[in-house]
Amino acid sequence: MADRDYGLEAWRAMLLAHKAALQAIESDVQRDGRVPLTWYDVLLELKAAGAEGLRMREVADRVVLSRTRVSRLVDDMVRAGLVHKTPDPYDGRVSWAAITEEGAAMLRATAPVYLRSIHRRFSVYLSDEDAQVVAEALRKVAQQDHGVDGD
Repeated sequence: MADRDYGLEAWRAMLLAHKAALQAIESDVQRDGRVPLTWYDVLLELKAAGAEGLRMREVADRVVLSRTRVSRLVDDMVRAGLVHKTPDPYDGRVSWAAITEEGAAMLRATAPVYLRSIHRRFSVYLSDEDAQVVAEALRKVAQQDHGVDGD
């Protein structure tokens, strides 16, 4: 009998849980008439950055989207009045994004729905001990050096 590969099992379980929870949370938030989760994540990062905002590259680094996808997403959010985008006065290749008052209001309106849904679709299935173990393990993975190390 072959040894079980618990690392592979954990990876598969994480992917399946992520997909199921994310789809359910997105559905809850959309049903309540709020912004898509991708917009919410961008608004959350821009709010945390303060009035100066973030370079577009920094936005892409902080959310789980490609730079190209983030650029299109932010452009859509600009058209919706939730974000404003300005060119860097010192480097024409760089653009900055910052949350607007309307964006901050939408973030505040969406947060309770999002947090309730996270509890309902994810947290309720974990004891405090389980949640601590999962959080610590996933933080280790997230903080690793993602370079190729030849292993």
